[in-house]
Amino acid sequence: MRRHVPGLHSNDHNHEGPLDGLFLVRVAGASYRWHPHKPFFQLRFVIQEPAPFATRPLSGRLYCSERAVWKLRWFLRDFGYDAELLSCDQVDEKALLNLRGVVRTSPISFNGRSYQNLASFAPEGEWEELSCATVHEAPRQVNANDL
Repeated sequence: MRRHVPGLHSNDHNHEGPLDGLFLVRVAGASYRWHPHKPFFQLRFVIQEPAPFATRPLSGRLYCSERAVWKLRWFLRDFGYDAELLSCDQVDEKALLNLRGVVRTSPISFNGRSYQNLASFAPEGEWEELSCATVHEAPRQVNANDL
């Protein structure tokens, strides 16, 4: 069976490397991965905005351990997950599909491997305000004492 893999023939490596910034995304896939100490959800996103990144894949993990469940709850709330399922402490992988929201990402390295850190979230309705604020942020003033 033949599979179509966009960009396979291209020598353009500009799309490689971790993403860093603010993106409007849609959940394209979610799967639960069990681990004795750190169970997590592996999430795949499709970038909607900004347009230059619309073809880039984005994926990350949200851990479900007792210490990390606050971040999963934040993601579910801001992406508009079903409130009834949330109140019953249930996450349905199929209910996650096509949820939309804003995610701030940053690259992180651990044990010599690079990962995409899902740093923060916001509802889809805040995209315009957040994206304008990031574009118009003033450059940070650097003092000689800041080291």
